[in-house]
Amino acid sequence: MSISLLNDPRALLRRSLRTLFSAAALASALALAACTLGPDFSRPTPPRVSQFERGESVRGPLVAAGAAQTFAADIGLPVDWWTLFGSPAIDAAVDDALTGSPTLERSEAALRRSEDEVRAGAGVFSPQADAGFSGSRQRYSPLRVGANQPSSLFNLFTLSASVSYALDIWGGERRMLEGLRAQADAQRYALLAAYLTLTANVVNTMIARAAYSEEIAATREMVGLLREQIDVTQVQIQAGVAAYSAVLTLENELATLEASLPALEQKRVQAEDLLATLSGAFPADWHAPNLSLRDVSLPATLPVTVPSDLVRRRPDILQAEAALHVASANIGVATANLFPSVTLSASGGYDNTSMGALLHRKGQVWSVAADVTAPLFHGGTLWFQRESASDAYAQARATYREIVLGAFAQVADSLRALENDAHALEAQSRALHSAAEALRLVRADYEAGTVGYLPILIADGQFHQAQIAYLQGIAQRMQDTVALYAALGGGWDTEP
Repeated sequence: MSISLLNDPRALLRRSLRTLFSAAALASALALAACTLGPDFSRPTPPRVSQFERGESVRGPLVAAGAAQTFAADIGLPVDWWTLFGSPAIDAAVDDALTGSPTLERSEAALRRSEDEVRAGAGVFSPQADAGFSGSRQRYSPLRVGANQPSSLFNLFTLSASVSYALDIWGGERRMLEGLRAQADAQRYALLAAYLTLTANVVNTMIARAAYSEEIAATREMVGLLREQIDVTQVQIQAGVAAYSAVLTLENELATLEASLPALEQKRVQAEDLLATLSGAFPADWHAPNLSLRDVSLPATLPVTVPSDLVRRRPDILQAEAALHVASANIGVATANLFPSVTLSASGGYDNTSMGALLHRKGQVWSVAADVTAPLFHGGTLWFQRESASDAYAQARATYREIVLGAFAQVADSLRALENDAHALEAQSRALHSAAEALRLVRADYEAGTVGYLPILIADGQFHQAQIAYLQGIAQRMQDTVALYAALGGGWDTEP
């Protein structure tokens, strides 16, 4: 060591640090060239099936009640797919949910946490440097080293710095960081899944609430008609042209209808409370936008996708794929733990009995070291940790397959539901038309004086019953359209 270095009390520490940083840089290059243990992750192969449904595929157009739905392969699905229903009330409800939903807030916080963990994990590839200062008052006895001298009392001040770097020879740290990144991907897709579930629930609930409101209105009209029928029948009984049993039959029907109203009211209230919860508000503080089924447009063109594309679009499938990636990386971490680890370290500093002379060259201390630690016997712990990681990968792979199967079933169910909805709604539309025509003819007969007023009330009640079934069919068709959008993974035209 040169005299100039000894005369500069800070040069020794700087030289030690430069030496370690140079060694760390060389070690980094060697580590990058070293092997990475554990399996390299590859994305699961998409299922090799030609269609979602069993039997003949659903083909358009699906025509019912004057509205047709066709399938097109050349259209995408926008991120704000709910705007395809053309309802400002639905758009406003979705905006409220996206703004105030605690579910989205929780998912966003989980994503930020995962991203921060990735940044924290990446720090393992940098040298770890620390500095310290301590001051103490000590009493030292030479008898501890066999010297028969009196003890001394003194102050000791220490200024130190240390640097260490762990070589990632077997790729364990790289696999760890790979797993953290995959975990962040899983949280990102979990956020997209929460986004899709939230918006689908809001649209479905808004449609259900509108259907309940119109069904309640139609039921109340039927109640009024039945009461009129009872009044007319009682007059006929007094005139001796009707039996009392006719009144009892009508009163039974009236009581049944009146009993159905509280259940419908409860369903509407539950829908409103659910909308409040989805929007992050208390039921007492939130008011659902007014909506009628007549204000909702049925999307005329539906997207169609090949089955192999579904696994690259649905966020829950992508989340399961990322979880499978995490499990794969953990196998590499557990494998690397079976092999020796190497750590380079250096430290330097100054010791002195007074603060004023702390940086004097007499108090210089330093060390440079390389530590190698090899696991010899751990009672099978490390080996079975690797076995556990392999089992976790098998579990994640089965979970991925289960989610894919469920997703394909949901798409198939939605397609068949839309087909069946069209058939059912077309029949309900004919029934409503027939009931309306029958009511018109009965009214014409009444105006001509050929029938009494009671047949009008009966025909009107049948018309309202057909109207309720028709409204339910309309709402079901809209909700199954929402189910298809959700089953296909929501919007994919733009990455949200």
